[in-house]
Amino acid sequence: MSLAHRLRPADRDPEGALVLLHGRATDENDLFPLLDELDPQRRLLGATARGPLSLPPGGFHWYVIRQVGFPDPGTFHSTYALVGEWLDDLLAEHGIPIERTILGGFSQGSVMAYSLGLGAGRPRPAGVIALSGFIPRVEGFELGDVAGLPVAIGHGTHDPVISVEFGHDARDRLVEAGADVTYRESPMPHTIDPAYLDELRGWVSARAGTVA
Repeated sequence: MSLAHRLRPADRDPEGALVLLHGRATDENDLFPLLDELDPQRRLLGATARGPLSLPPGGFHWYVIRQVGFPDPGTFHSTYALVGEWLDDLLAEHGIPIERTILGGFSQGSVMAYSLGLGAGRPRPAGVIALSGFIPRVEGFELGDVAGLPVAIGHGTHDPVISVEFGHDARDRLVEAGADVTYRESPMPHTIDPAYLDELRGWVSARAGTVA
C-alpha cells in the first residue's frame, strides 16, 4: 500500500534521500519547501508524505492524540507499519539504501521520524531530524540500537503544544543510549526556527555523505 506523497528529484543521480513528514492537520505540501532549504544543491531525492488519517479539525494526521507523548496505540501502530512499507518501497524503487537516507519531521511528523529511524527492527537511516516532537511511548514500540546514530533535535522553549521538556527527554534518552545528538533550543513557540535550518543544511550534507 502507498501513501500520497510528493517527490523532488535530485539534479543528477541521487546520492541519498531526504524524507520529511508533516505535522498535525496539514499535508505533504507543508514541509515540501524545506527540501530545497536543507538540500539546496539537490543532491538528494526529496520526498514528503501525507498522513493517512483525516481527522478533526481537518487536514491529515499520523495518529489519534490521546495524551501528548503517548499516541493512541491502534492508530500509531497501523500508521507505523504503513509508512515503513511506503518508505522501504520508495527507496527500493529509486535504488537508494536506507543508510544514505535522512528521516525528518515536525511535531507529529517528528514522532513518526523518530519511530521509523529508531524503532527496534527497523533499518538504521543516515540520520534523524526531529523538530518540536517527542519519542513516543506506546505499548509494543521499543527503541532499537541507536549507538552512534546522528539525531538532530530542535525545540522551542515557549512551545505550548509539545512542551520543551519532551525535547529534553528525547535528548537525554538518546545521549544515554549512545546516539550522536545535536540539540538546539530556540525562544519560539510550536514552529521551526529558520536559524536552525541554516545549521541543519551542513548537518544534512555531511550525514547523507554529500559533502563535495
